[in-house]
Amino acid sequence: MPPARKRTRSYDPVRVRTAVLAQFGHIRDTVGTLTAEQLALPTRLGDWTVRELAEHIALAFGSVAGALDHPEPAKADVTLLDWPFATAGCAADPEERARLAAGVSPDLPALYGRTAETVGAALAGSSGERPVRTRSGGMRLADHLVTLAVELVVHTDDLAEATGLDLPYERQALAASVRLLADALAVKAPGGSVELRIPPYAVVQCVEGPRHTRGTPPNVVETDPLTWLRLATGREGWAAAREAARVSASGERSDLSALLPVMA
Repeated sequence: MPPARKRTRSYDPVRVRTAVLAQFGHIRDTVGTLTAEQLALPTRLGDWTVRELAEHIALAFGSVAGALDHPEPAKADVTLLDWPFATAGCAADPEERARLAAGVSPDLPALYGRTAETVGAALAGSSGERPVRTRSGGMRLADHLVTLAVELVVHTDDLAEATGLDLPYERQALAASVRLLADALAVKAPGGSVELRIPPYAVVQCVEGPRHTRGTPPNVVETDPLTWLRLATGREGWAAAREAARVSASGERSDLSALLPVMA
């Protein structure tokens, strides 16, 4: 696991909490309109169908209520910048895969309604400082909600890609997702020779080598928020994004292909 940065970006816990609940609401609204044919469509997530993806989202989001219902872990030993590197294998959790295979609920709107109500009630009286147990380890609730923002935003894009629908993104959820995974790249490849720009949300420096001090840096990579999330999570390859002009890269050190994805 790459070492954590000494300085971690701060996130407004109230805004993140509000954005996470709203982003789940957007997914809920979309799932409620899907036909049987759309639910049977394949996704880019291995052998998952849209239905299985939708069930996974509800399970993952609902898990925060379950975590708050259990005793606190002894400590929060996973930080935000540890999390992207601590998720390997989590997507293949055997218990969840078994539940998805069995069918969590034939009535997805009802499942989403119950989940939204349960999580909303659980979060209403909970401090962001409270440690909760996650599949990656103990985390502060406020940090865990940032990771949920990443999962919800990335899976919103997965749903959009599979169904061809145009889904909305909460600005705060999208911003937090982009910033966390950009900062994770800077942890994975510390340095100052490359400037990664993801307007309007993030600019980070990374990759060992000469550091620029003024003016335009010699190595610049720029892309849009959703393309960055796809690159960082392995949903799109560097070469394909460059060929489609979704990424611009200048300078001899600007090829980030060996550093991607940031998280699996």
